[in-house]
Amino acid sequence: MSQIDDFFRSRLDQMIDLRKPLAVLATHIPWQELEAAVAHRFARQVRTGRQVEDIDLFGPTMAVVGAGHSNAGRPRLPMRLMISLLYLKHTFNESDEGVCERWSDAPTWQYFSGQEYFENRLPCDPSAISRFRGLLGEEGVEELLVQTLVVAIKLGLIERTAMQSVIVDSTVQAKAVAHPTDSRLLEVARQKIACAAKAHGIALKQSYAKEGRELARKAGRYAHAKQYRRMHKTIKRQRTILGRLARDIERNKTVLAQSIQDALDPLLARAHKIAAQSRRGAKVKGKDKVYSWHADEVECISKGKARTPYEFGVKVGIVTTLKGNLIVGARSFPGNPYDGHTLAEQLEQSRILMEAVDVAPQTVYTDLGYRGVDAEIPEYSLKRKRSISSIIVRSRAFRHRIGVEQIPENRECQMERKGIRLTGNLIWSRSPAKGSAPRLTPNVRVLPSAACIIGADV
Repeated sequence: MSQIDDFFRSRLDQMIDLRKPLAVLATHIPWQELEAAVAHRFARQVRTGRQVEDIDLFGPTMAVVGAGHSNAGRPRLPMRLMISLLYLKHTFNESDEGVCERWSDAPTWQYFSGQEYFENRLPCDPSAISRFRGLLGEEGVEELLVQTLVVAIKLGLIERTAMQSVIVDSTVQAKAVAHPTDSRLLEVARQKIACAAKAHGIALKQSYAKEGRELARKAGRYAHAKQYRRMHKTIKRQRTILGRLARDIERNKTVLAQSIQDALDPLLARAHKIAAQSRRGAKVKGKDKVYSWHADEVECISKGKARTPYEFGVKVGIVTTLKGNLIVGARSFPGNPYDGHTLAEQLEQSRILMEAVDVAPQTVYTDLGYRGVDAEIPEYSLKRKRSISSIIVRSRAFRHRIGVEQIPENRECQMERKGIRLTGNLIWSRSPAKGSAPRLTPNVRVLPSAACIIGADV
């Protein structure tokens, strides 16, 4: 920010109402502490370099190139700007491109980001937000989540004693993948291995590009018309041309360098796996199936609900306070483990995050999916919801949990019956219809939101 006043532009604090929630929140978030906590993740890395052959006056020798750290490149954007863009993106459910466009038109957003004067331009390239999110990592995201708890306590939006009673529940973080039909997976596999062969200079006898596209269209039409015999015949042909293409690449790759062979082997193995699971009558367990070419971590998780029998994604656990519905912990659990086996790890993360506000969870409310784990967490008082008992359901504590479950889902991809939108990642102190979760593994793209007080009267 410039230290010299601009006489030809109005300051943002003179253009906006400083009583707005975002303006108030901007003055309460400890930006300097946040920047200091995550600054080490963005320091220039020292590279070990590599040895190459060189020739000097005394003959051949080995030299190390690329060692140390380089000062080249453009300066990084302000840390507060990038952190605030993350908060705004997941609070208002915007994409990387959308948050940049909206930031350029919203003076309140620019004030929240630490700007002094209104700037009618994009704050950064949208891809910079993705790279920043990746560099931030798990610890950086947890630090952002901790600051939401600190701000909520500081502004008196929730009492410390209220954080001792928490609700633990799980859901599915759906991945942005197309519905994994056999026909689509076979066509995608054919395209990917054909492109990989072309990139490495392998001359194929035939790529089956035209026939593959036509077969994929036919399979979709036959499935829609319920002509399943013709559909299975089309899928069999797709599987045949995929096998031919894979074998052609395997024969020609033997004359290439070992590094190229190592790069092609995983692609070919995935293609053979997709072909094997598409056979009629193939007995392939759910955890061994491929549901997406570009996302191996995607799993088919049963939801048990009429509107969503199953979803494709990763299991995520969320911990919220019983009163206030404030997010105090979130983790992803690849492999679709039993809910009860995730409870100890989930509570341990919440206990660590809540150390910043000098409080720890004591009473835990769960559903019947967390049975059989009382001995693993003897330090917590575990209480479960029993739908068959009207007395327990009507109790005050479980009414809070029912209220969390029955929040109307006014947008897509919300956490069902928990009032927590993983893609939106909102924390509202009074409107518990939205929540957040940090991105703890690469296959879950959820992040925390600092706007835990947006919408509250502060």
